[in-house]
Amino acid sequence: MEDRAGLPFRALLSARVMSPPTVSRLLHRFRQLPCFIAAAAAMIMADTATAEDAPPPAAAASAPASGASAPSPGLGEARKMPSQPIDYALPALEIIGFDFLLNRANYYFGSNKEDYHVTMESIRRNLRSSWGTDNDPFNINQLAHPYQGSIYYGFARSAGFSYWESAAYTFAGSAFWEIFGETTHPSRNDQIASGIGGTFLGEALFRMSNLVLEHGGGLPRVWREVAAAAIAPSASFNRLVFNDRYGAVFSSGGAAYYSRLGLGYARSVHDDTTGSDRVHGNEAQIDFSIDYGLPGAKDYDYRRPFDQFAFQATASSANGFENVLTRGLLIGKAYEAGPSYRGVWGIYGSYDYIAPQTFRVSTTALSLGTAGHWWLGRDWSLEGSGLAGVGYTAVGSAHGSTSDRDYNYGVTPQALLGLRLTHSDKFAFDVTGREYFVSKVASATSGGHDNIVRLDAALTWRLHRQHAVSLRYIGNRRDASFPGGQDVKQVRNTIGIYYTLLGQDRFGGVDWR
Repeated sequence: MEDRAGLPFRALLSARVMSPPTVSRLLHRFRQLPCFIAAAAAMIMADTATAEDAPPPAAAASAPASGASAPSPGLGEARKMPSQPIDYALPALEIIGFDFLLNRANYYFGSNKEDYHVTMESIRRNLRSSWGTDNDPFNINQLAHPYQGSIYYGFARSAGFSYWESAAYTFAGSAFWEIFGETTHPSRNDQIASGIGGTFLGEALFRMSNLVLEHGGGLPRVWREVAAAAIAPSASFNRLVFNDRYGAVFSSGGAAYYSRLGLGYARSVHDDTTGSDRVHGNEAQIDFSIDYGLPGAKDYDYRRPFDQFAFQATASSANGFENVLTRGLLIGKAYEAGPSYRGVWGIYGSYDYIAPQTFRVSTTALSLGTAGHWWLGRDWSLEGSGLAGVGYTAVGSAHGSTSDRDYNYGVTPQALLGLRLTHSDKFAFDVTGREYFVSKVASATSGGHDNIVRLDAALTWRLHRQHAVSLRYIGNRRDASFPGGQDVKQVRNTIGIYYTLLGQDRFGGVDWR
């Protein structure tokens, strides 16, 4: 065994990044729940900021963030603190340092050490080897890796880099881990989840953390900082350590947004658990969602990636995170049709993680889509989103398999349609349907396919000011077929009741009339 003590460079090369067993236990034991609750509550409070606390939309849209310079040439992004040159080395050093510290902790306290006992020989082998798929647990590959990618992304984004520049750092950081971080062969599924999915998740978290800092809902500064750190820790690290350079808040530019937090109880009404042998019929849930950059805001331009995005996360007492869903406009423009309709269309990037106990599916995708708002009359409003695209997806049973990897990969055509009908800010009916067809292309198995459908419908009645009650139905179905094996049908349908805290005294739509 090599003696790496006293050799910082070799120690760095031998660094193992996030240990899957350690992260898996953290996710399984639900230890991120307090941070999830705190961050969601802070987002709701940020949404409750009074009109006196926030600048007029037109003024905010034209005013850059404090401490920002002119936009970067050709990228439309504001630099922070123009009196000092941009530091291209800083995010790279932070990403490597982050990996190193996690590696040391996991080396001494984690398991499967041989997979992370990196040597110069293993590095040379990884540099020469082809990229395949690995056998890590599902929640490690599809939830922990995208989150790790969002940490990489936050280091670069908070240092003043644009979305695309930060995405390049994230992609390179993921590749660094695949080659230098473990002894197993580099895997393309990790590279897509961390290097691409991590940017989609990372930008949404970055925007939300800065929204808390920008508005705050009357919170003292110290609590704004704590909440922002819970949402995007790597960005808050740069604010704390380099406050004189990167302490400026990223401006929302007058974006209209709508957030809500639900706490409730869900019960199964129909289960078909073929291939999955452990399902809890009753579960407590905490759900947070935000729609950012709603169409129709005056003087709001969709010039930056994720100037319009949607984010949702649901935590469950039964299985940790039931879903983490985000989609954002990468390139697009606003449009209108008559006096009563406003919309935006373009290319969207999305990251989805769905785990309704019976099966699990996660995808990183690019889609062509639109979001719009149509005033049907004085009191009736219809908002919606529609996307169709293709992604790279992992899918499999939640329990019941004893194999090294109990899920499959494949290229996936997919679609989404979501609608929200509101009346006089008294009630809202939301319905969102998703479908994923996981093909045998790039599956790394003997073939076969999966078809997954999810329907999420909720009726929300506002009782008083921001307080509301919601009835929610969620239907999940997976149909799988593989050569030489038994066809699989897995179904889980639930009905739940929730106390819902709205971010505003209304249901979020913009009234430009």
